[in-house]
Amino acid sequence: MLPAARSQAAARLATSLRTRGLASLAGYEEYGKHLFKGDVAEGYLSKQGLSAATLDDPAWTEKHADGVAAAVLDWALDNGASSYAHWFQPMAAGGVRHGLTGQVQNMMMKFDGKGKFVEDFKGKNLVKGETDGSSFPNGGLRATHTAGGYLAVDTSSPIFLRGDVVFIPSAFVSYYGAALDEKTPVLRSNEALSIHGTRLLGLLGLKTEGIVANIGLEQEIFLVPRDEYYRRPDLQITGRTVIGKDAPRGQEMCDHYMAPLSSSTPALACMQEIQEECHKIGIPLKTRHREVAPNQFEFAPLFGINTTQIDQNVMVMQIIEEVAARHGLAALLQEKPFNNVNGSGKHNNWSLGTKEGTFLLEPDDINAATGNDTAFAVIMAAIVAAVDEHGDLMRMAISSPGNDFRLGACEAPPAITSTYLGDDMTAYMEAFKNGSKGAYKPSKKTLDLGTSSIMPFQVPAEDRNRTSPFPYGGARFEFRAVGSAQNVSMVNTVLNTITASKFKEFADKIEAGASPNDVAAEALEKHWKVIFNGDNYCEENQDMLTKSGVWRIDSGVEAIHR
Repeated sequence: MLPAARSQAAARLATSLRTRGLASLAGYEEYGKHLFKGDVAEGYLSKQGLSAATLDDPAWTEKHADGVAAAVLDWALDNGASSYAHWFQPMAAGGVRHGLTGQVQNMMMKFDGKGKFVEDFKGKNLVKGETDGSSFPNGGLRATHTAGGYLAVDTSSPIFLRGDVVFIPSAFVSYYGAALDEKTPVLRSNEALSIHGTRLLGLLGLKTEGIVANIGLEQEIFLVPRDEYYRRPDLQITGRTVIGKDAPRGQEMCDHYMAPLSSSTPALACMQEIQEECHKIGIPLKTRHREVAPNQFEFAPLFGINTTQIDQNVMVMQIIEEVAARHGLAALLQEKPFNNVNGSGKHNNWSLGTKEGTFLLEPDDINAATGNDTAFAVIMAAIVAAVDEHGDLMRMAISSPGNDFRLGACEAPPAITSTYLGDDMTAYMEAFKNGSKGAYKPSKKTLDLGTSSIMPFQVPAEDRNRTSPFPYGGARFEFRAVGSAQNVSMVNTVLNTITASKFKEFADKIEAGASPNDVAAEALEKHWKVIFNGDNYCEENQDMLTKSGVWRIDSGVEAIHR
């Protein structure tokens, strides 16, 4: 959209909001104020002879870095910040550390020769930091006598500001460049996915500048009275109840899910403030609602690039805990804090697209862009094969003590890595496997409720299978088995890497002279067993899947050990 059109659209939106009397308009006016991106960044960078586009190019010269640093300093001081921190995600932030981050907060000032404060934040301070790499989990990569750890700015995730601190999203590596964090492997997997996805698309008829992985993370939590929380040492120490009886009233009445968020309890005000805090730093929390279990709630954002979404989700978890305390509540992020009611997950909705905006998992979109009716089927075949071949890695990526308690009960999928495609999609893929060359045409289902008060409306061709760990949901796969407390970096590293591996395998065979359809059909024939559209809770179905060779690893410890 052109700038003039954007301005006109914004004006129309503002007028519409005023007309409707939206009480929280002020909150939307604050959106992104503390995120160094877009118009905010443009205003400060232009004073340095730069533009916001500079932030998207990691190949900064020393002059560029100094210019960006000067703009960030100017912005920070205007917003009451006087310190900065390279903000990183140490190893084991995926469940063990409850998604916590690492940081050292340094002043953006120093004393001059006369003992006065002067500004001190240059390009060298922005692009790199240094810290001890041996005091974090590192798998033996660092030791006390070889402890160097380095922090490098991640230009794919925007700088943001909270309180008096500017946070610089960063990668954390050893003296030899080995990853000591959760972020660096994600970034590397993004590169592999883009390289081999671009190769495969080129062979299917579409030239592109690259492939990106987009995700949307549904964050589930429990909010409980803080005074009651302090009466439970087990909750404080382990994050879950260890002793005691089941609650006298669970979710038997089905009266909590999507029930009104009432001002009679502090939960609504707490959730509103969480959204306001997130909006200031550009986190687009779109949805809030009650979940199935008593005192269980959910936030969901708009989709975005995976690295940014992961960083934002880690900060969302921190904001949730901080804001809950201000409202007399304790936020429980652990996956299974209470027995015999639903646990909490973080559904990882994963999709692929080109940098130009074509969606690889949307049949009409990718087929039209490639001019190839079976491009979608080839891509789906690669993903199905990846899930079947590397289901053990997917299980490893979601391993944590809390998630082991959650999986396989109360709406959480079991620890069997199958995928759901739905009846229409499965029938299409089976026909493709057997030689059909047509495009996917889902059946259209219209519901007529038999009343003139409600117009007939269409529903998707496929139902929703909440027992599947990795169902296809139209333009995306939903990894439902992910735990609520997890940093999902490892999850997305695995999804990207196993898919990139299959894209590479397909591209290699096609470049060697094989037909794309034949390559995909052969893969489907070999890996068809991983597609399962039935009830994953049924013990007979679980036994059938296990006997057929679909990955089943009940213990997270075993999954990691493999």
